[in-house]
Amino acid sequence: MEDAQIGWIAAIIIGGLAGWIASAIMKTGTGIFLNIVLGIIGAAIASFLFGLIGVGFGGWLGYLVAGVLGACILIGLVRAVRN
Repeated sequence: MEDAQIGWIAAIIIGGLAGWIASAIMKTGTGIFLNIVLGIIGAAIASFLFGLIGVGFGGWLGYLVAGVLGACILIGLVRAVRN
């Protein structure tokens, strides 16, 4: 995520928003702390996965999109492992 050019505070805020959006999409009942974690880790996962195919995300909007997509992927993986 070093290419995103956003600060740590912005990463936490955008990560929380991304996690909240992903939890609404995937219909989970997570709290604010887990939403932030899901958003930040999700953004890192999505950036890595999309980087493999040559797609890059930049700026706060790109970080938000990457966070939502990555958090949805992460939630789906956790559900697959649990079931």
